[in-house]
Amino acid sequence: MAEIKIEKKKPLWPWVVALLLIGAIIYYMFLRNDEGQPVREVEVENTTITDTIN
Repeated sequence: MAEIKIEKKKPLWPWVVALLLIGAIIYYMFLRNDEGQPVREVEVENTTITDTIN
């Protein structure tokens, strides 16, 4: 009689956990709201150099 080899499926949950973890990292790095952090405002003085030659 012939033997039939049956391979078990590899578990899917480690991939799901990895994708959720990557998604959480991306959310934390790029999409989170930065309202809690102070905003630095830089004032730039408009200076013009005028060359007066008479």
